Amino acid sequence: MARVSLSIGLAALVITAACSPAAPTTEVLPTFVAPTTSAEPVINEAYPTSQAVQSSATESVSGFTVALQRAWRDGKQVYADVCFSLPDASDWTVWDASLNYAGQTTSEFSSSLVSRQDAAGGQPAQRCDELDFFVPPDADLSAAELNIASLGAYPSNDEFCTMYMPKIQQALDQRGAGIKLDCVDVNGTMTMQIQSKPAAMTQDQAEQMVYSDEFYTVKGPWNFSLSFNP
Repeated sequence: MARVSLSIGLAALVITAACSPAAPTTEVLPTFVAPTTSAEPVINEAYPTSQAVQSSATESVSGFTVALQRAWRDGKQVYADVCFSLPDASDWTVWDASLNYAGQTTSEFSSSLVSRQDAAGGQPAQRCDELDFFVPPDADLSAAELNIASLGAYPSNDEFCTMYMPKIQQALDQRGAGIKLDCVDVNGTMTMQIQSKPAAMTQDQAEQMVYSDEFYTVKGPWNFSLSFNP
């Protein structure tokens, strides 16, 4: 009888526990930590930015003037704004240039137009270009030099006939090349062609002489000393 009473008591205890409300759970809220530093950009000293100290700003060679307006370094790029007088109405630009520094030379550059002014008041037309050179971030530019070797303007077919053919023919005659030029209508456009040449001369040899860039370039060099603070 005692064993039966104990079993009944245990059953009642189990039923009571099952019907009791569950213990409340603790809600976990996110914790926000106040920042200890402000979100300011970090300057990478491996990519310096500086304005060049110019020791020479204007150079004249063979009657043509090139002026360095400013030069600056921004990370791995060196920029230079240069202005030059235009020999004629063609689309002249910097044809050949290089940046020399610490025994190194880089001659690959890009060029973009900054401004152009027409001739006025007896002054020739002028164009300004921005040159862009790539250099390593650790390049020593404390004693650099910008070298502009030539200015150029590749003529269109029409310009060869109206502007360049007379001086090309004159130069060929002075050299005794035996080449004669003429302009003919090709699909409505006047085009310069080689009319005759010596029999011993190949067509490629003749074209190399006729279409040499010497006829539409102005050669320097124009040199500018640059110094960037390390």
